[in-house]
Amino acid sequence: MSQTLSGVGVKRQYSLGYGLAVFYLFLVLLAVALPGLISHYDPLSADPLNSMLPPSWQHLLGTDQLGRDVLTRIIYGSRYSMLISLAAMAIAVTIGTMLGLLAGLGKGPVDEFISRTVDVISAFPDLLLALMLIAFTGPGTINLIFALGVASIPRFTRVVRAQTFVVMSSGYVEQARTFGLKRRVLIWRHVLPHAIAHVPALATLGLGTAIIGTAGLSFLGMGPQPPTAEWGLMLAEGRNYLRNAWWIAAFPGVAITLTVISVNTLGRYWQAAFEGKQS
Repeated sequence: MSQTLSGVGVKRQYSLGYGLAVFYLFLVLLAVALPGLISHYDPLSADPLNSMLPPSWQHLLGTDQLGRDVLTRIIYGSRYSMLISLAAMAIAVTIGTMLGLLAGLGKGPVDEFISRTVDVISAFPDLLLALMLIAFTGPGTINLIFALGVASIPRFTRVVRAQTFVVMSSGYVEQARTFGLKRRVLIWRHVLPHAIAHVPALATLGLGTAIIGTAGLSFLGMGPQPPTAEWGLMLAEGRNYLRNAWWIAAFPGVAITLTVISVNTLGRYWQAAFEGKQS
């Protein structure tokens, strides 16, 4: 009886976390889509007379060193931070899925070449590899998207490759072959849907990593450049004022933390739900 009540309590707590994560991400998406609806301040307009004001009713999260409203810059910064991360994940999912499927279907030299290439890429941490790529391509938003996307490819390639092997060796695929089903139809109708089943949850978890990567590389000056409102760039600009105006860097850091936690919570919930359906 006690174990049952404990399980119910954990399930309720898990559902509460999922609900809070969805609600927070809804607010983030609202900020991305309609930032002007939430705040009437200009994120780029400087007002030196109101610089470094502490949080108040007029400026809920205070102002930065140039007198710009911090809350407004966080709201507009969500657009850059989220879109860069989503674009990087789109690149990683597309290329990673194609390579994983090709490796799983090709076997032999094709599989060996793709697997060894993925192993080499995986030898470097995501952030370090992205930093190395930007060192060659130069800083900028497009280069940041490309670097983060390439760094995230291996995780999708490996999962799709493994799932493709499992599906291709399954009984129903062998049976479909005996009935003379064309290889192209077999791949699109039976192999691909099962091979990419884990990808949505994996992409959601990868999005959290991409958000951290975007903020980290922007903090180092490798992403969007001033005066752009972007969370990592705001952290970099506010680090010099931590003693006198802590809110300039603290609140963008809170935004990054809450977004990553919410995205990871969503990804883990979907992953658990998918594994529950399979068991």
